[in-house]
Amino acid sequence: MLDLKFIRENPDKVKAGLAAKRVSVDVDALLQLDVRRRRLIAQTDELKAKKNAANEDIGRLIKEKKDPKPFIASMKALAAQIDVLEPQGKTLDEQIRDIMLFIPNIPHESVPKGGAEANQIVSTWGEKPVLNFKSKTHIEIAESLEIIDFKRGTKLSGSNFILYKDLGARLVRALYNFMLDLHTARHGYREMATPVVVNPASMTATGQLPKMKDDMYRLEADDLYLIPTAEVPVTNIHRDEMLDEEDLPLYYTAYTPCFRREAGSYGKDTRGLVRVHQFDKVELVKFVRPETSYKELESLLGNACSVFELLKIPYRVLALASGDLSFAAAKCYDIEVYAAGLDKWLEASSCSNFEDFQARRANISFKARDGKKQGFVHTLNGSGVALPRTMAAILENYQTPDGNVVVPEVLRPYMGGLDLIRRR
Repeated sequence: MLDLKFIRENPDKVKAGLAAKRVSVDVDALLQLDVRRRRLIAQTDELKAKKNAANEDIGRLIKEKKDPKPFIASMKALAAQIDVLEPQGKTLDEQIRDIMLFIPNIPHESVPKGGAEANQIVSTWGEKPVLNFKSKTHIEIAESLEIIDFKRGTKLSGSNFILYKDLGARLVRALYNFMLDLHTARHGYREMATPVVVNPASMTATGQLPKMKDDMYRLEADDLYLIPTAEVPVTNIHRDEMLDEEDLPLYYTAYTPCFRREAGSYGKDTRGLVRVHQFDKVELVKFVRPETSYKELESLLGNACSVFELLKIPYRVLALASGDLSFAAAKCYDIEVYAAGLDKWLEASSCSNFEDFQARRANISFKARDGKKQGFVHTLNGSGVALPRTMAAILENYQTPDGNVVVPEVLRPYMGGLDLIRRR
C-alpha cells in the first residue's frame, strides 16, 4: 500500500496517479479521516499524560500520608474519557485501512499515459516463421497429435481446463524443468517449492485482496485461496520480517500450477490455451534495495526474455500504459510471443516493479549492518514464463507440413532426445 504520510503530503500527485490508472478512490475522504484520527490521537495522548501525572500525585500523597481522594476521582474521570476515545480511534484506524487497501500503486513517471491503446513496443526479437503451407492453430495440431484433450478437460472440471496427454504432458514437464534449470543455474535464482493454497493475509499482502477477490478461487470451508501465481506465496516468505541489507538482493524462482477464475474475461479467446483457469508457470521474484529496483526490473525482463530466445520463439516487449497496469505495479513490461497459426501476439510474461507497495502491505523491511531499520524493500516479480501460450507458440511455430511438431532443440534433453512429436 501507499504510505499514508506520502498521500497526506502529495494528495494531487496521488489523485493524478489514480486517474492515470483509471481508478476512483475518494482521497479527500481518506484525508479527512486521517485529520480526525490524528486529532483523536493527540487528545488521547494528552489525557493519558494527565492520568499518569494524577497517578504520580496519588503515589506522592500516599507517601506523605495525605488524602489522595481528589486525585483518584480526577484519574477515574480521565480514564473514563480515554475509554470512550480509544474505541473511536480503532474505528477510524479500520476505516482508514479499508480505504487504503483499495488504493492502487501509482505509476512510475516513465510509464506511458493512457489505456491499452497507449502501450508502447520497446523491443522485438526474432523473425516470424515463414510457413510454406496452410498453417494450423495449436488447437488443431494438439487434437490431431492427441497430445491435448480439450473435451475431456472440460468433462473433468469445466470449460477452460486442460488435459495434457502423452507427449503433451511430457512437453509441459520439459518446459518447466528447462526454465527452472535456466533461472537457477544461469540467472542466480534460488528455487522454492511452495504451497498452492494461501491464507487471506498472504493474498492481501501482494494486493490480490480485497480488490480482486472475485477473480480468485476460494476454499470457503478453510478460508484459503488457490494461488493465482507463485508471486503470492514466494513474496510472503518474508512477510513480517526485517531482512539484512547485506543479504539483498534476494532472487527466488518457483514452479506452480496457478488458478484464476478470469471473472471479467468471458468471451475473450476462450478456446484452446489462450485463456484457461488452471495453468503452469515458473515465477521469478526479487527483494531488492530501493535504489536498485529499476535496474533490477530490466535484469528481470532479460531473464524472462532469454527463455523465448533459447526456445527461438519471436517475441516483442511492451511497456504498459498507466491504465493497463495491474493494481500493485508501478511499472510493467509484457512479453508477447508470436503464434503463427493464430497469427497473433500472445502475452506470455509480465515483469513488474511494485516498489515498496507490496512490502508495506506485507511488512517486509530491511536493516543496515548497525541494526537500524532502513525502510521497506522493493519487490519485483515476473513470469519466467507462463506455459499455455508458450506451448501454443511452440506448436504453431514449429509445425511441419505433415502435421507434426519439431521439438525445440533446447528442450530435447528434457524429452529424452526426442526431436519430433508425431501422432502415435
